[in-house]
Amino acid sequence: MTFSPIKGIFALTILLSSMTLAWGQNEQAPLLEKEISYKDWTYRNIRTGENVNLRNFTRDKKLVMVVYYAPWCPNWRFDAPILKRYHKKYSSAGLGIIAVGLYDPLPSMKTNLDELSIPFPAVYESDSRADRLKTPHYKYRRSTGDNRNWGSPWYIFLETSQIEKSGDTLTKKTHIVNGEVIEPEGDRFIRQKLGLPELPSKP
Repeated sequence: MTFSPIKGIFALTILLSSMTLAWGQNEQAPLLEKEISYKDWTYRNIRTGENVNLRNFTRDKKLVMVVYYAPWCPNWRFDAPILKRYHKKYSSAGLGIIAVGLYDPLPSMKTNLDELSIPFPAVYESDSRADRLKTPHYKYRRSTGDNRNWGSPWYIFLETSQIEKSGDTLTKKTHIVNGEVIEPEGDRFIRQKLGLPELPSKP
């Protein structure tokens, strides 16, 4: 039996592709309600450099999804299209999505947003991998039981009717996702919080 270099390269390509896909889909996690003292923040917009305050961002919305992510993370790249679908379906009904970039230089963050055609605003909390143990993101996700190394993506949901009206703390108990969002579960949750009818069950 003779070895074909072309067949070998083809097989290796298929193997690497399947491994990449698996790696980008192996941290799906359920939506859970957790006690968490989540504080207001003001971060710079990755694209414009302008300051964005989270409390102000929530004011004209019913539900806000904050997603923390590292641009180089394959799990983030897997979730980005899901978030774009949520944005398209529900932004007019009161959903706000804002991304918080971490652990990458600012030019890379900008390139990533352009490559993925992210339609919602994105700010940054850290621009260095050396900051991993120092960020609020790290403390928040560890407090909710997320023991992943980098924690990308990580979600926290803010119901604007439940946000505390003053002070540094926005909420002390809310829903989080310690990993990739499960799209149908997210759909159901968002629709419920926005007061939309349930989607018909698929056979």
